Amino acid sequence: MKSLQGLQELYDKIQEYLNMEEEISFAEFNSYYKDVMSVLADKNESFEEDDIWKALFIIENLMSNADSRASESKGSTAKKYKKMSERTTLWSKNLASRLHKFGYTEEQINERFEGMLEEGTVKAE
Repeated sequence: MKSLQGLQELYDKIQEYLNMEEEISFAEFNSYYKDVMSVLADKNESFEEDDIWKALFIIENLMSNADSRASESKGSTAKKYKKMSERTTLWSKNLASRLHKFGYTEEQINERFEGMLEEGTVKAE
């Protein structure tokens, strides 16, 4: 799988994943996760407000999926998903706190996320 370099590419890809009927493989999930972690590590300090929204949306969805997969998996795969969940939780807190500094409440963040989910559904149709 080709490495995704930019935040917009990663955002578009998570929207695609969210609209798929079937679940992606561990290998694809892991590759996407690594691409996200790389972009966050390299570029998060330069994120504009809109970038923070997209990054948080990506991270929240990765975290939720990693949690779910950790409980459904066994052995070393379950441990890998658990570790992914822990790292994405830290990023989620970091990015959410940055949005709070812009003055957004938890309710506003949740409302915006609903809109972002709907945006992906519309594109898929």
